[in-house]
Amino acid sequence: MAKKQQGGVYRIVDVVGVSKTSWEDAGRRAVETAAHSLRDLRIAEVTKMDMTVEDGKVAAFRTRVALSFKYES
Repeated sequence: MAKKQQGGVYRIVDVVGVSKTSWEDAGRRAVETAAHSLRDLRIAEVTKMDMTVEDGKVAAFRTRVALSFKYES
């Protein structure tokens, strides 16, 4: 029986999600929005979290996510 070939080539892109409620929601928005135009997403790695501040108050949570997807062969 032939073995299925392992391996592949992956690309990594950075996306930033924004939410008024949490970093978790911002990360989820980043992944779900990117999934509309990128196929075969494999790994999402949170690389940075920050907040925007307006008038001394948190205005938005931002989560930077590195997404990897496999090139089609």
